Amino acid sequence: MLHFTTVDLKRATVKTLLVPVCEDQALHSDPVVNGLVAAAMKLEAFRGKKEQELVLHRPPNVPVEQVLFCGLGKADQLDPEALRRAAGKGAKRCIRMGAPRLWVAVPDEGAAGLDPATALAALMEGVVLGNHLFDRYKKEKENKPLARADFIVPADRARRSAGLPARIEAACRGTLLAREWVNTPSNEKTPEAFARSVAAAAKKGGLAVQVMREAELRRRKFGALLAVAAGSRNRPALLVLEHRPRRSGETVVLVGKGVTFDSGGINIKTGPSLADMKCDMAGAAAVAAALLAAAALKLDRRIVGVIPLVENMVSGGAARPGDIVTSLAGKTVEIGNTDAEGRLILADAMAYAVKAYAPNVMIDLATLTGACVVALGEAIAGLFTRDETLQAQLLAAAERTHERCWPLPLPEDYKELLKSSFADINNMPSAREGGAISAALFLSEFAGRTRWAHIDIAGPAYHKKESAYCGAGGTGFGVRLLLDWLMNA
Repeated sequence: MLHFTTVDLKRATVKTLLVPVCEDQALHSDPVVNGLVAAAMKLEAFRGKKEQELVLHRPPNVPVEQVLFCGLGKADQLDPEALRRAAGKGAKRCIRMGAPRLWVAVPDEGAAGLDPATALAALMEGVVLGNHLFDRYKKEKENKPLARADFIVPADRARRSAGLPARIEAACRGTLLAREWVNTPSNEKTPEAFARSVAAAAKKGGLAVQVMREAELRRRKFGALLAVAAGSRNRPALLVLEHRPRRSGETVVLVGKGVTFDSGGINIKTGPSLADMKCDMAGAAAVAAALLAAAALKLDRRIVGVIPLVENMVSGGAARPGDIVTSLAGKTVEIGNTDAEGRLILADAMAYAVKAYAPNVMIDLATLTGACVVALGEAIAGLFTRDETLQAQLLAAAERTHERCWPLPLPEDYKELLKSSFADINNMPSAREGGAISAALFLSEFAGRTRWAHIDIAGPAYHKKESAYCGAGGTGFGVRLLLDWLMNA
């Protein structure tokens, strides 16, 4: 979809051109683009302010049918996210207008002090991420996504950036795939159906695939995972994906929470939040999609994805508050609340990963706690780790991708909140406050001595309203974050 071009705007016929504009500084040296910007800035409706948009149809003396201007605000405040948002909004507008192809006037190298490669990557990401429709269940397909986007740059810059389009497409298409999985309704996304869907994509993408079903999970004694699955007629599974390059030193394990629907169990959820509980497998989707992107880019690291899949439902066979189960690690867990199910399936998945793969690093992604949303809102994930180097690496990746994370503590004394009078640990803390922290501390008990980080994506994984480069629903949060970390750590 992404291509470079050195088109001459004086001669070539361009149907739809996207021009990013700062309100106080020129970003382009091309005289045709500057003339178009000057014409736009004469209008009261457009001053290049942040988030402003303007469309000019058939401007005089230029063979361009329509020009989309996206305001970026002041040049000294410009960052890659502003470019990403502008490009995403441009792609969305093209979809609404029925334009099959978009040309992007890329700012000059070094314009507004931005790193040229970073700026170009942000524009490409915005176009691909904004170019997504989830209309699978609509009879009337009103719109179509862009078929192609051309980025106008000088020939030497195109040569120096030759590998960029493939890298951006791999990462962003992984994000779009994760969105598709999250948005799929739970009646078509049982643990078995989701496992089949991911496994099919993984095999096609060159990953090794293993699926453990209920009988094997029971034989291997995944007691915590099976307790969560006990109330549903849709049986659980554990999906293991592996990217195995020929030369690889360390092993990285990514664990993703995969609750394909979460009723809360006997501690049943109430209110409108139930309708969104199809998204409780967003961590699983992000991990699977990140593995696929890593394989597409042929990363030279051994990466294993461990994905526990369950449906948390209410029935006569469901686990009860007060039940005590034995986890795969041998640690007994008192179930204080059946709606704290994510940490139970992750505990068994993490213990399995540590035992089976002895990873050098393990990272889990999970829509784990509402408490994290209360603390950080819907745009920022909580990051928990005791490894300062790993924390710095993940925060740097979060900064580059704008999949933002904020570090939260893992205080030892808070473990007192998880004490049980009858078992080794309780899955529910004795105090309501600090819920995201106590959940992370619970998981830490199953990481062993492995370098480990937990990312609570309950806030940014699913949004009810569309944003500049994402529609309503699943966001695919975590795919680009993990991939960036894998490529740069």
